[in-house]
Amino acid sequence: MLTEGMFIAERYEIIGKIGAGGMSDVYKAKDHVLGRFVAIKVLKQEFSEDVNFVTKFRTEAQSAAGLEHPNIVNIYDVGSENGMHYIVMEYVDGITLKTYIEKKGKLTYKEAVSIAIQVGRGIEAAHNKNIVHRDIKPQNIIISTEGKVKVTDFGIARAATSNTINSDVMGSVHYSSPEQARNGFVDGKSDIYSLGIVMYEMVTGRVPFDGDTTVAVAIQHLQEEMVPPTAYTPDLPISLEKIILKCTQKNPDRRYENMGELLIDLKKCLISPNEDFVTMVPLGSNDKTRVIGQDELEQIREGSGKVSYDEEEEAGEEEEPDEDELTEDEEKENGILNPKMEKAVTIMGIVAAVIIVGIVICLVGNILGIFRFGGNKKNDTETEIATETETDTEDKIEMIDLRGLTFEEAQNEIKDKKLDIKLEEGEEISSDDYEEGQIAEQSVKKGESVKAGDTVTVRISSGAGDVPIPDVAGYKSSEAQKKLEDMGFKVSTDYDYSDTVQQDYVIKTTPDIGTNAKKGDTITLILSRGIESVQVPDVRGKSESDAKNELTGAGLNVTTKTDYSDDVAEGLVISQDPVNGKFVDRGTTVTLTISLGKKTTYYSYKSDTLAVPQDGKNYIGGTVTLKGSDGSTLWTTTFEGTTPGSVNVDNIKNMSSGTLEVDWTYTNEDGTTGTNVVSTSVNFTEK
Repeated sequence: MLTEGMFIAERYEIIGKIGAGGMSDVYKAKDHVLGRFVAIKVLKQEFSEDVNFVTKFRTEAQSAAGLEHPNIVNIYDVGSENGMHYIVMEYVDGITLKTYIEKKGKLTYKEAVSIAIQVGRGIEAAHNKNIVHRDIKPQNIIISTEGKVKVTDFGIARAATSNTINSDVMGSVHYSSPEQARNGFVDGKSDIYSLGIVMYEMVTGRVPFDGDTTVAVAIQHLQEEMVPPTAYTPDLPISLEKIILKCTQKNPDRRYENMGELLIDLKKCLISPNEDFVTMVPLGSNDKTRVIGQDELEQIREGSGKVSYDEEEEAGEEEEPDEDELTEDEEKENGILNPKMEKAVTIMGIVAAVIIVGIVICLVGNILGIFRFGGNKKNDTETEIATETETDTEDKIEMIDLRGLTFEEAQNEIKDKKLDIKLEEGEEISSDDYEEGQIAEQSVKKGESVKAGDTVTVRISSGAGDVPIPDVAGYKSSEAQKKLEDMGFKVSTDYDYSDTVQQDYVIKTTPDIGTNAKKGDTITLILSRGIESVQVPDVRGKSESDAKNELTGAGLNVTTKTDYSDDVAEGLVISQDPVNGKFVDRGTTVTLTISLGKKTTYYSYKSDTLAVPQDGKNYIGGTVTLKGSDGSTLWTTTFEGTTPGSVNVDNIKNMSSGTLEVDWTYTNEDGTTGTNVVSTSVNFTEK
């Protein structure tokens, strides 16, 4: 048995055991080459010693390793080490469909169809590569925590059947096709039949055929009609019921031709559930339910007789058929179904014959005086006591230790001792010594004597008792991990950013600090990556509101200031600090400079007097105009005579210079007038 911390192939570190079956044990492991978790299926010792089986097992596993599909548990590696043979598979965190059905009782038709479609896609991918699963059942279908459905154990069932090993390797007969039950030719239609049984169980919460032994169930698959699923789920849509009935036809020719056809109907069922669109193949003359012949019965019994105790327990109680429906052949068959009973009857007959002969001899001897009876009472009593003691000794069995085994493993161990085992009524008990699912107590202790046929009662461990998760927030990761491991917890790590906790120190745990958990549970440490770095986006030229939204969305804080700009319009971002493209801690403040537009500068101009041109002309008045450098008129006035007066212009915007123009008017001797324009460049005074 592998233990935590062991390595396989110097690569896979065992984390812990996560499951067990009739053929193998399953462990969760860490692949240190690729840095991922995997599941490793290790063959049990009795199969590892079978060279023929191991060869076939490796061949089929390697073939299945070629399957890559989202709805298949992928096989990564196949190997052996020190006589141990193993398969490395994809690790799926989830539960089996069997457990899911048990928890919910029955599924809605939409959920059942959705699961069936995903399972069908995985099977179809395998069929396209000529790989038949042969063991489709809810125990081999996993629903991940994300809701993804995956099929596992491809290729393994084929290896098992080809070597005619115990049928407990094959899984439950409840899902086997009729051709599997009679050890006939098996192809992809057998998987379709098994999927039909799985769908039946999903929507009804039960399997269609049940019985006390695998042989009884196998015969029902061969010759009994199943109760329609609507008998248990009256509101089941007609399309889904007919899909299930078509999948589970006893004659493979009456089932779906391939998985692709089944998927088409399943998808249509989601759209039009109450439409009767499923085409049933007409019943032929060879398809009627028939009585199993003696040769076939022997073949079924040979193929299924090696069933494990736990598989017989799974079968449950078989419904009694109507006596009127039994044929004479069937009654004979029912009489020989259990070879142990036949053997017991034979032995009892021989013993009875010996006893009768002995009695006759004793009577004759007593009459003839050869034997004496009642002559020595003391000796007779001693002989009687000795015989009883001898018989008691022969019937006594020394009890073995069942603690640490699963209930199924204990069943296999104890049945060889001719003892019965049952679970004690009531809740499971917590135990620091035995893992969840293992036997923690037994009514008869190891070494004590019991009689054959006695029943041993056991109690199952619920795992270690509850322990509060300690407060390790703020601890360095290595210190926190040691503290939790010392308390019996397993530890995993995850990371998150924190503005308050420094890098590689604990922010919190999952489950939360203070929550009760069991020893052996996995506690996840959320470690700090420190403050998250973010890249500053470029918001220049954007409006103030848009820039703020983009920066805060990136995890940054924002502050603003204003300034004038001749190039950037009012209300837009002129610049930012830190600059765009720089990586900074989340929460860093970015300062934005928002444009006020162009800055307004005010100027003034003042001139006391304007000189009259000295050209001898008779000036009679004119116009004074002050123009800006852009040619605009800033101020103007008219005057008469030769005294224009002073110029005083205030609040000139954004212009530091201009032109002063005086348009002089004069008269000629003949009485006509003329003009003389005098322009002077002037500078304005900034206010």
